[in-house]
Amino acid sequence: MLFMSQGVILLVEDNPDDEALTRRALEKNGIVNPLIVTRDGAEALDFLFARGAHAGRSPEGDPALVLLDLNLPKVDGHKVLLEMRAQPRTRHTPVVILTTSLHEEDLLRAYNAGCNSYLRKPDDFKEFTQTMQRLCGYWLRLNQTPPRKR
Repeated sequence: MLFMSQGVILLVEDNPDDEALTRRALEKNGIVNPLIVTRDGAEALDFLFARGAHAGRSPEGDPALVLLDLNLPKVDGHKVLLEMRAQPRTRHTPVVILTTSLHEEDLLRAYNAGCNSYLRKPDDFKEFTQTMQRLCGYWLRLNQTPPRKR
């Protein structure tokens, strides 16, 4: 099964093992969307708003889906999400929190800031692969988002 939507998947993840796990799960599910990885919240914001090292990036490279960890260096995931929701360019971009945190406070903060979904990373690779298949199937194929504002 091959998935492809009009945009890239932005993975905001500082843990190389979790990045590799996500890449393998996407490949195993035949999800061929380009994957952009940023390793901290500041880099994610630079990519999203085409500034800093990403200045001049085409708006066509805007993500169709953001997989966002919460515990990030420089700028945490909660602040990245708040900034995304404050800007017209990213206000409606689907954001799935993909984290190890089971803290109720993190869950509530993420939903209050406007995340679309909050998932705890499964420990088991088979379960993680199935989660990624369902997640990408829904957000990249079935979900309809409003037109992007530039």
